[in-house]
Amino acid sequence: MYYPSKLRSAVAALLFVAGIVAAFQAGYFGKEILVEIALYALLALSLDFLAGFGGMVSLGHAAFYGIGGYAYVIMTMEAGVPPLAAMALALVPCFAAGWLLGIVTSKVRGIFYIMATLAFGQMIYVFTFQNRMLGGSDGVAGVPRIDLTAIGIDMNDPSIFACAVVVATGLVYLVFSRILTSSFGRTLVGLHRNENRMRALGLSVRWYKAMASGLAGTAAGFAGTIAAQHTMFVSPGMMDWTTSGEVLIMVILGGLETLIGPVVGAAFVVLLKHEISEFTNHWHFFIGVFLIVAILAGGRGLYGSLEAGVARLTRRKSEREQEPGKTTAQKNPEAGNA
Repeated sequence: MYYPSKLRSAVAALLFVAGIVAAFQAGYFGKEILVEIALYALLALSLDFLAGFGGMVSLGHAAFYGIGGYAYVIMTMEAGVPPLAAMALALVPCFAAGWLLGIVTSKVRGIFYIMATLAFGQMIYVFTFQNRMLGGSDGVAGVPRIDLTAIGIDMNDPSIFACAVVVATGLVYLVFSRILTSSFGRTLVGLHRNENRMRALGLSVRWYKAMASGLAGTAAGFAGTIAAQHTMFVSPGMMDWTTSGEVLIMVILGGLETLIGPVVGAAFVVLLKHEISEFTNHWHFFIGVFLIVAILAGGRGLYGSLEAGVARLTRRKSEREQEPGKTTAQKNPEAGNA
């Protein structure tokens, strides 16, 4: 069950402030890394919502990332829709695709669900890769960014753009946090814990799974619209299954079913990748080592381990505070009887 603890709120606030500061204080390369972290954090948040709380582990999540990017391109460059409106409209096919995937896969679980989502992602990838109207393997360049100069905001400024992406990630985090504390979120977690019991209570399992898949797909597609504007380019590589795998690793390393953990995992993996890439191209090896260690350590991930450690310290402190009272009662049993 998700609960917005003080620790989670503090870590979320700390990461948000750090992101805003970095957006204005870091150099150009630092801003690019910050945007990359924020985009992966968006993907990881949406996947944790689906896999961590809904129990639907997906290896095709990057497909929604690509759908959002390509939908934005089609609406702005082909249909002539203003970029800001195109961002909103691009979320419609993302939600629809997620909803349909949730409906189709509502009766499968475990490895069968994973393989179904992998097949879905590869279908979207191959369709885009072979479609010349969408640029094929070459992708599409010259993607426009939203224009907010009317209110004095220049989105072509790296600092402003990085800040906007951090704010967008923070808003998505708050939305998912609110959803998970609602009756829908509690029901979704209930389905994860015991689907048969929830079905016996008369709940529409198919509807809840479809809605969860649609919401997760929408958030991933939102990240895709931002990524298209960031690089001003989209390609089938956005929806490769390896991207889905990387995001899943971020969720596990950060802490599954914590919501803030995947953000920590995204920052950790991206920063580690760039640091190790200076010495070797085999950075995946080191990520794999960290993943194995995280699983063997209990599977809590970086944030999950921190949360467990704080809970352990709090419990010990509470026990020490109660010990004097127990000792007094033992020394003077008559006082206890009185």
